[in-house]
Amino acid sequence: MENLLWLIPALPFAGALLLILFGRRMPRNLVAILGAGSVGFSALITLLLGFQFLSARPDFYVQQVWTWFDVAGFSPGIAFHLDALSLVFVFVVTFVGFLIHVYSAGYMADEEDFARFFACMNLFVGSMLMLVLADNLLLLYLGWEGVGLCSYLLIGFWYKNPANGYAARKAFIITRVGDTAMAIGLFILFQTFGTLNIQAILSEAPQTWPVGSQKAVLTAFLLLGGAVGKSGQLPLQTWLPDAMAGPTPVSALIHAATMVTAGVYLIARTNVIFELAPPAMMAVAIVGAVTLLIAGCTALTQYDLKRVLAYSTISQIGYMFLALGVGAWSAGIFHFMIHAFFKALLFLCAGAIIIALHHEQDMRQMGGLRRALPVVFWTFLIGAASLAALPLVTAGFYSKDQILWYALAGERGNVWLYLAALVGAFITAIYTFRMVFITFYGEAKTHVSHPPGLVMVVPLVILAILSTVGGFIELPHNFAHLTLFSDLLQPVLPGIAVDETIGESEWMFQTLAAGVSVVGLFLAFLFFYARPAAFQETITRSKVTMAIRDFWFSGWGFDKLYDMLFVRPYVYLSKLNKADVIDEIYTGMASLAETLNRALSRTQDGVLRNYITGVVVGAVLILTLSLLL
Repeated sequence: MENLLWLIPALPFAGALLLILFGRRMPRNLVAILGAGSVGFSALITLLLGFQFLSARPDFYVQQVWTWFDVAGFSPGIAFHLDALSLVFVFVVTFVGFLIHVYSAGYMADEEDFARFFACMNLFVGSMLMLVLADNLLLLYLGWEGVGLCSYLLIGFWYKNPANGYAARKAFIITRVGDTAMAIGLFILFQTFGTLNIQAILSEAPQTWPVGSQKAVLTAFLLLGGAVGKSGQLPLQTWLPDAMAGPTPVSALIHAATMVTAGVYLIARTNVIFELAPPAMMAVAIVGAVTLLIAGCTALTQYDLKRVLAYSTISQIGYMFLALGVGAWSAGIFHFMIHAFFKALLFLCAGAIIIALHHEQDMRQMGGLRRALPVVFWTFLIGAASLAALPLVTAGFYSKDQILWYALAGERGNVWLYLAALVGAFITAIYTFRMVFITFYGEAKTHVSHPPGLVMVVPLVILAILSTVGGFIELPHNFAHLTLFSDLLQPVLPGIAVDETIGESEWMFQTLAAGVSVVGLFLAFLFFYARPAAFQETITRSKVTMAIRDFWFSGWGFDKLYDMLFVRPYVYLSKLNKADVIDEIYTGMASLAETLNRALSRTQDGVLRNYITGVVVGAVLILTLSLLL
């Protein structure tokens, strides 16, 4: 069965190729079947391989397809490596990606460029699968750049609107900053180890670099630079909210199954290097903690439904970074999986709402939708409850509770990281149910014209089920001695030591985390359902609160800051550079060549006597030189 490993990324790539070449001549139903079916077959192979993997419990499967190239002893291969970590990511990418593709068949049914959309989506999934299955960092980097290219193509899918093209370019350029840092890190790894094979590097690194080695720290920080770019973390998070310019299924795919989770995978995959670089580990935790707070506060002020979810993704990825930074590797990956379920659900529900309301995205123009769209309401409510980590009944509670606990009790955790995570959980509950109350309750402001069909509803129901029961595969030990997920990842990711002095108080902190979510829900009910007018009056009454609200609404001013520090100086210098001295050098060389050409062309005037004169003069000169020498 492991011989089929290569088919998992190959099928989406093949689907993309067929749609690029023949999609315009295919019936729309065939386009949808090919686009969704290629990812569906990848998901099926993943399930079969996963069942075999879980039954046999090997350390890993490796399949060498062919040698990519061989230059001076450097011979990276097109080879795939499946272990517990990549199995989790492949399952999420294929299964959630398949559901998003099925949903897209209904959502994009009236789209003119139907085949182009599915071709780009397939290419996106294939690139992400190549990234997480690669057995060497060069192949991983190819998939890494592939998802960057596909994000550009899909964010700017409706390219006739200039704003969409701007958002696509912004995503592409900002992520290139992180990609450059990552590329430098790969150069250092190759220079040190003479290979980019991931397993070889991870096995040799502890023998080559002592803990705290300057080279290990530098490499880890460079890899972190790549991770924060792709995963939308500080300071490279500004592209992600603008990425909402693309179709909603694209947003779901980027935020749930591909792209933004690539940074989480990179750090987890290179965990040995980060373990050798304690300052980089702490930086990962701090980046995650600060990001989850800043993004959560910004989500509180947004009215565009998709932008609220976008900032929510930035915040939840921050939780994953926090977990990885404190050494809670399996907890971070567990939250990645659960987040994929409920965030895909929330985005797809948002898409159903937007379609039903004539492409309206402003929550202030919604309201009263729980009766008009009952299935969307209940599935959205389930996803929102999981995002807010409502206790006991949602998968999000079990995944987030682990991170909160290890942020305090883990060997690298501390009270400040714990408080940041706890305050973030409180903010998350407020902005999540703010969405629910504004969108689904109150007075209806827009007529529902296109309720979702069955092809859009079925993925919502499946994801709602996973968002509820998914957490039970990793119950906290206070509830049961079941740690299936951690046991699965144990051969790949290091465990985490817990401070025994506070270990017996875990139930108290679990209760506190649960209480914070419930209090956040209650405040959202009070402010945005029971007494919205009074709350709005309180905010607008003070210039200070309005200034804070506007500051948060602008994303804490990062776009303005980067515009002032980078964009304007670059544009100014480019204007000065139109006629600078460097251009004058090349212009002078071109002018000299033209002058010489004109001078030489006069010797070829077609007059015979001039040619004879030239021959005679040349002969005389040659004879003269011969006599003199």
